[in-house]
Amino acid sequence: MGNKLISMMKKDGKDGSKSKRMNRSQRKLLADEEMLHRRALSMAIHQAQLSQRFDGSMSRRVGSTSTRKQRTLSDPFSNGKQVPDFSTESLTVKKFVLVHGEGFGAWCWYKIVAALEESGLSPTTVDLTGSGFNMTDTNSVSTLEEYSKPLIEHLENLPEEEKVILVGHSTGGASISYALERFPEKISKAIFVCATMVSDGQRPFDVFSEELGSAERFMKESQFLIYGNGQDKPPTGFMFEKQHMKGLYFNQSPNKDIALAMISMRPVPLGPVMEKVSLTAERYGKGRRFYVQTLDDRALSPDVQEKIVRENSPEGVFKIKGSDHCPFFSKPQSLHKILLEIAQIP
Repeated sequence: MGNKLISMMKKDGKDGSKSKRMNRSQRKLLADEEMLHRRALSMAIHQAQLSQRFDGSMSRRVGSTSTRKQRTLSDPFSNGKQVPDFSTESLTVKKFVLVHGEGFGAWCWYKIVAALEESGLSPTTVDLTGSGFNMTDTNSVSTLEEYSKPLIEHLENLPEEEKVILVGHSTGGASISYALERFPEKISKAIFVCATMVSDGQRPFDVFSEELGSAERFMKESQFLIYGNGQDKPPTGFMFEKQHMKGLYFNQSPNKDIALAMISMRPVPLGPVMEKVSLTAERYGKGRRFYVQTLDDRALSPDVQEKIVRENSPEGVFKIKGSDHCPFFSKPQSLHKILLEIAQIP
């Protein structure tokens, strides 16, 4: 019994040393993540100050953080698990363009940008018109073409033979669909992350009808509508109250990222999400499309995402367990890994 106890103590001693090493590693990851978050928060606060001149309701986007229990780690390598070794040498396309969804901005991708860069890839983020640091008044954005202009200009300015991998989140799926129709020759792959992968003639809003009701009903009855041109004119945008946003988008996200979003999110232009998208088999139809499903999503339920996949037949489908509508916050490691996997598909 005594020898067994001594043996167990020795093993415990070794494990303790290993635990200390792991703790140091985890502390470094936490420190790196904290630095990234501070930068993102600083930029968000600056953005908020700038955007007040266009949005008098800015104060209702700033609120206390959720009371949900905060996770120990929320960085791209959460729980101390490193992404498997990855070599970029075999990749012909190494550039990603990350496109945010409704109300978000380029800021929401900060963890994914860091993770892709560490993998030797070259990510770029864009602020769609009236989003993030793009200070266009959201009330003036009435078409998908206007809304997607920063993305289209980025693609237009690419060198002639260069291709990119587009990644679109939520309604950002409509923008990357529009881009795929415009520039199929410049897009190697299009990745829809719990996104609106629409069919020809479909509105991006229609994808959310299960949660929000029909477009016609939403336009008549929603309490979240914004009338930027006056109450006697058609609505120009919408924005959920912070408690609704937390419930819809962030039910699995870390508290600090929820706080970042509460400061940073802006109203959503209504025109682009209500516009019927024109897509052709000759251009959009020839693009390589992939879909990433989020299985704890309350904004776009898993059943709706399954329907999207059935109706649009992407080349590949990937699933993230335990992710809310914002996997770049709630499951960044899983999303990062999937992006790498898709990049490597010949």
